[in-house]
Amino acid sequence: MHRVVIDPGHGGKDPGALNRALGLREKDITLDIGKRLNAILNEHKELEVILTRPRDAYVPLEERAAIANSNQGDLFVSIHTNSAPRRSARGIESYYLNITTDPWAMEVAAQENAMSSKSISEMRTILDQILQNSKVSESRIFSQCLQESMVANLKGKYDAIENLGVKKAPFYVLLGAQMPSALVEVSFLSHAAEAKRLATPEYRQAVAAGLYLGVVRFIQGLGK
Repeated sequence: MHRVVIDPGHGGKDPGALNRALGLREKDITLDIGKRLNAILNEHKELEVILTRPRDAYVPLEERAAIANSNQGDLFVSIHTNSAPRRSARGIESYYLNITTDPWAMEVAAQENAMSSKSISEMRTILDQILQNSKVSESRIFSQCLQESMVANLKGKYDAIENLGVKKAPFYVLLGAQMPSALVEVSFLSHAAEAKRLATPEYRQAVAAGLYLGVVRFIQGLGK
C-alpha cells in the first residue's frame, strides 16, 4: 500500500495567484485538480490518498508537510498555478526542495512562501539541517516523473505546451516532509491562453491524469 498526500495549494483567506479578467483564483483551480487526482488514484486498491485540504480552507504552509508526516505518507505533491509579471511567460515546471541561486526559482518560491511566518534566514538554518538527511535525490526523481508525465499527457491533447523542466527551490510547503515530495506549477494564470485552459474542466482533468501517471511511474520505478 502506498499513501499519496495531495496538497492543493493556498485556500481560505489565501487565494494564491489571481486572473481577474477571467475571475480565476489559484486556490479554486488547485483544489479542483487535487480532487480530480484523488478520484483517479482512489481507483487503485494499492493506493491510499490523503488531501491536506478537501475544501476551501486555510491550512498554514508549515502544517501541510506535518499532515503528510503524521499520516505516514509515502509521497507528497503540492499543486499550484504559476504567475509572472511578464505576460508571455507560459509552461509547466516542477520543483523539489533544495537551495538554489536561480533567480526565477527564488521568485516562484517567494510567491508561494508569502503566507509563511518564517523569514528566509530562519529557513536557511532549517534547510541546512534537513538537507543532511533528507530525500533530495528521491524528490528530484519524483519531480521528474511528475513533470515528464504531465507534459506528455498534455502534449497529446493540446498544442504549445512548454516544458520548463525540473528545478530546485526553498519552498516552505515542502520543508520537513519526510518522504519524496514535489511542488508542481501546472500552468500560468498570468498567461491569457493558459488561463483560459485552466478555466476548463477538460484541461484540469488532463493535468490530474498526467500527475497520476507520474505518481504511478515513480512507484513502479522504486523497485529498480
